[in-house]
Amino acid sequence: MAGKGTPATALLAKQKVAHVLHAYDHDPRAESYGLEAVEALGLDPARVFKTLVAEVDGKLTVGVVPVTGQLDLKALAAAVGGKKAKMADPAAAQRATGYVLGGISPLGHRSRLPVVIDASAEKFETVHCSAGRRGLEVELAPGDLVRLTGAVFAPIAG
Repeated sequence: MAGKGTPATALLAKQKVAHVLHAYDHDPRAESYGLEAVEALGLDPARVFKTLVAEVDGKLTVGVVPVTGQLDLKALAAAVGGKKAKMADPAAAQRATGYVLGGISPLGHRSRLPVVIDASAEKFETVHCSAGRRGLEVELAPGDLVRLTGAVFAPIAG
């Protein structure tokens, strides 16, 4: 892997989880980080997931959804037993996770946050998500992603 590791890659190594890193040259003009990864790496967009941070009843919560979909905030709130959800302030998301926007991984957050992964991930042998910086994706089994993040699967993509 070119460059230094991330908290996500360190966690994967420490836990000895089978994974593959996929690096590409990030274009700062890209409008969608997830779709940029799909195009740069030639991946199936249904298997590439973006990590979004929302606030559910005042508590930061992570939603992981396919890059081609949108996060259903009502479904995210329901998945964690909450009532109301809204997208988190970008600065708060970066502080809590330790990552920059476009590079937020569901793994290795600075603060332990609830994580909900869209149920569509369960149908794939492996999925791709950010490895903790723009231009770096990690491919791993959805079950390993759940185990390492304490996540739950729920239909949260709209």
